[in-house]
Amino acid sequence: MKQTTVGGKKRKVANILATVGLILIFVAYMFPFLMVVINSLKQKRDIIKSPFSWLYTIKGLSFDNFVKAFTQMDFINAFKNSVIVTVASTVLVTLLAAMLAYYIVRNHNVISKIIFALMVASMIIPFQAIMIPLVSIYGGTLNVLNHRATLIFMHTGFSMAMSVFMFHGFIKGNVPIALEEAAYIDGCTHSGTFFKIVLPLLKPIISTMVILNSLAFWNDFLLPSLVLTDKKLLTLPLSTYSFYGTYSADYGTIMAGLLLCVVPILILYIVLQKQIIGGVVAGAVK
Repeated sequence: MKQTTVGGKKRKVANILATVGLILIFVAYMFPFLMVVINSLKQKRDIIKSPFSWLYTIKGLSFDNFVKAFTQMDFINAFKNSVIVTVASTVLVTLLAAMLAYYIVRNHNVISKIIFALMVASMIIPFQAIMIPLVSIYGGTLNVLNHRATLIFMHTGFSMAMSVFMFHGFIKGNVPIALEEAAYIDGCTHSGTFFKIVLPLLKPIISTMVILNSLAFWNDFLLPSLVLTDKKLLTLPLSTYSFYGTYSADYGTIMAGLLLCVVPILILYIVLQKQIIGGVVAGAVK
C-alpha cells in the first residue's frame, strides 16, 4: 500500500513537470508569432526603439500598418493568385496521388514496385539541388516561366512523392479489398470503383494532405520567386517582399502583411484539424 502511494506521488510529480514543460515549449514556440502580432500594431519608431515591449507601454498603437500593407502589396490581386495556385495545385496533387497510390497498392507487379521505390527515393533530394537546372531548362530552353500554369505544374510534381507515400499507407491499412470485390461483382468498373467506393473512404487522409500541401503551396516563397516575375502574378509571400527597401525596411507593415498572409491558411487548418490528426495517425499504421 505504501508503494502504491509513493508511485502515485511520483506520477503526479511527473505529470506536473510534463505539463510545465509543455507550457514552456508552447510559450517558446508562440513567442515569435506573438511578437509579430504586437509589432504589427506599433509604429516604426516604436518597433526600432523597443521591439519586445508590450502594447500597453506604447502610445502610438494603430491599425495603419494593415491598411498600408493591404494597399501596397495589392492584397486582392496577390490573394487571388495565391488562391488559384494553391487550390489548383492541391486538387491536382491530391487526385493524382490518390489514383497512383491506389494502383500501386492493388497491383503487385515489378512496375508498381519500381515506381513506388523511385518516388520514395526522390523525397531525399533537396529542391536546392535541382533549382538552377530547373530554371535553366524551363526558362532558357522552354521559355515557359512567368506563368501560373507552370508554377502549378511544378508544385504538383514536387509534392507527388510525399502525397503518394501517405496515400499508400492509408489505402493499404484502412481500405478493405472486399468492398472493391463486391463492387466488381455488381458490375462496377475500375474507375467507378475508385471514385464511388475507394475515394470516399480516403476522407481523413485527403483532409490531411489538403492542409499539408495547402500550407506548403500558400507559404512557398522560393519556387514562386524563381518562376514568377510579373507583378500581376505575384503570390502573397512574394508581395510582402515589396516592403523591403535597399537600405531599410518598414517593419510594422511587414508584420501586418505577414499576418494577412497567415490568416486564410490558419482558418483552413482550424476547420480541418480533426481530420488532419486522424489522417496522420491512420496513414502511419503501416
